[in-house]
Amino acid sequence: ELVRCIRHILYHEQRLVREANNSPSPAGSLVDAMSQKHLQINQTFEELRLITQDSENELKKLQQTQEYFIIQYQENMRLQAQFSQLSQLGPQERLSRETTLQQKKASLEAWLHREAQTLQQYRVDLAEKHQKTLQLLRKQQTTILDDELIQWKRRQQLAGNGGPPEGTLDVLQTWCEKLAEIIWQNRQQIRRAEHLCQQLPIPGPVEEMLSELNGTITDIISALVTSTFIIEKQPPQVLKTQTKFAATVRLLVGGKLNVHMNPPQVKATIISEQQAKALLKNESTRNESSGEILNNCCVMEYHQATGTLSAHFRNMSLKRIKRSDRRGAESVTEEKFTILFESQFSVGGNELVFQVKTLSLPVVVIVHGSQDNNATATVLWDNAFAEPGRVPFAVPDKVQWPQLCEALNMKFKAEVQSSRGLTKENLVFLAQKLFNSTSSHLEDYSSTTVSWSQFNRENLPGRNYTFWQWFDGVMEVLKKHLKPHWNDGAILGFVNKQQAHDLLINKPDGTFLLRFSDSEIGGITIAWKFDSSERMFWNLMPFTTRDFSIRSLADRLGDLSYLIYVFPDRPKDEVFSKYYTPVLCESTPAKAVDGYVKPQIKQVVPEFVSASGDSAPGGATYMDQAPSPAVCSQPHYNMYAQNPDTVLDPEGDFDLDDTMDVARHVEELLRRPMDSQWIPHAQS
Repeated sequence: ELVRCIRHILYHEQRLVREANNSPSPAGSLVDAMSQKHLQINQTFEELRLITQDSENELKKLQQTQEYFIIQYQENMRLQAQFSQLSQLGPQERLSRETTLQQKKASLEAWLHREAQTLQQYRVDLAEKHQKTLQLLRKQQTTILDDELIQWKRRQQLAGNGGPPEGTLDVLQTWCEKLAEIIWQNRQQIRRAEHLCQQLPIPGPVEEMLSELNGTITDIISALVTSTFIIEKQPPQVLKTQTKFAATVRLLVGGKLNVHMNPPQVKATIISEQQAKALLKNESTRNESSGEILNNCCVMEYHQATGTLSAHFRNMSLKRIKRSDRRGAESVTEEKFTILFESQFSVGGNELVFQVKTLSLPVVVIVHGSQDNNATATVLWDNAFAEPGRVPFAVPDKVQWPQLCEALNMKFKAEVQSSRGLTKENLVFLAQKLFNSTSSHLEDYSSTTVSWSQFNRENLPGRNYTFWQWFDGVMEVLKKHLKPHWNDGAILGFVNKQQAHDLLINKPDGTFLLRFSDSEIGGITIAWKFDSSERMFWNLMPFTTRDFSIRSLADRLGDLSYLIYVFPDRPKDEVFSKYYTPVLCESTPAKAVDGYVKPQIKQVVPEFVSASGDSAPGGATYMDQAPSPAVCSQPHYNMYAQNPDTVLDPEGDFDLDDTMDVARHVEELLRRPMDSQWIPHAQS
């Protein structure tokens, strides 16, 4: 939580510095637009504050006028009572008093009539002012809830794909609290106006107007409260059973409405996509769930220093999951669930009671780590291409290739934790791989669509894995073992074998490049140029995470002295020497530990090691105990031209079917009876 907070602070500080310096960065115009919009919101709040204060003054004036009217009305009633008592007086006195009372009564009744009309007009004017205030309030609330808050939620969703931090909720909470305060003030004014009308009924349209205003203001505050019950920290979107996870929900107006005076409890439940649809349609789901979550109840806590009301679920665990019937080719890692958070609380001394609910971003439930790869693909596609206001959890089955490029680049930079993203050339390579195309122009793919099936359901041509599985393997090996080399620009990566040869053909011997394997998920191979009588280009069998956990890439490259330049022309040691593991000098004997001498692992390529052990092209020797990459044969530069290797496919990789054929053939030969000339004769 502290790390996220620091990231948010740094992000906003950088934005403010760019704004102050009039930075020409691409984000500059976006920051200016945001600042302008925030300025408009604050100006509207000031306008609402002034209007509300003016309404308060008008209401007080109305109340004072009405109170004086009631006093005068009571005076008129007193005069009426005096009239009824005149019959008890003598004729002379009665006549004198009657004339005086009639004059007073006529004058007072005329005043009451005029004042009643004035009061009615005051009431109408105040009601009309409240109508205008509520229109402006609703517009302001729409801007904050339907624009700003929805944008924050969208940023939160993209942050799940590696996008920039969604930012703090502090500004949004300030706005929502201002809304709550102004709405509540206007609601109280409307209720006081209703009370004044009940005290002194005057026929007219005001009662109906106030009733309508009361309903409108209640709808506005209800929308505010239910919309500001949000998930501040989402649960993990790939959710493994029997594994602890956390989430945080927050009520942005809780402090201002004093909800914390009677702290509400929040309950978390996992529901299916179909149950989520029924919930939004207000259809009865009979409180069904699709699984059991442990530690799924939490009381909201008020933090005085920050003014936040939130519930922190720290130790939830999904004990079991109930899956629905899947459609067609859909796998378990394509099935989406969501965590439903719900609570109930009252405001204004139980004046209004709210039942609030909010859904998490879709989650994919897995039971084993091997499902993580495909589950992540489902989450990535949903986060990237979900549309606002969608039915849970509908996403397009096809998207434009540039849209997918943006999502892949965002995920790549976040996973590898690098500012070096995917270049135009990298994206062309990926397009060629996905569409089985030869076009090298990115523009040719601008209108091409990619389906979900192409992305992570159908295998790539000639391979036993999907496009996403291959791409995820690249990110995994970079993240775990090769991040500094990628950031240094030492790994070219996204080129195929033929492209590597084309890049190396005019380079001096000993020039090499590192590229991601086409044949093995998460593999990286070395391609280098060394012109010999046998061939010009050489390729090592791909290294994987397993290999790098034994010996690092830098050390493996350091072992191969005939690799001299990193493509295009950087000296190898200049690029990799800072990552070499220090080795003992030959003159310094290795110290024995418990009687054992520790061996050293060294990368060796047989074809480049002489019989004496020197690194040079020549006779092959065995390799040491390190995983031993074999040299892959090339279609045009076979090492043994007179005896081509039939076990390798045209790409120079092992063909499993051919390998099994060879194995069966060898087994058959071993079963045959041996020729008699090879059988030793018995000693006589």
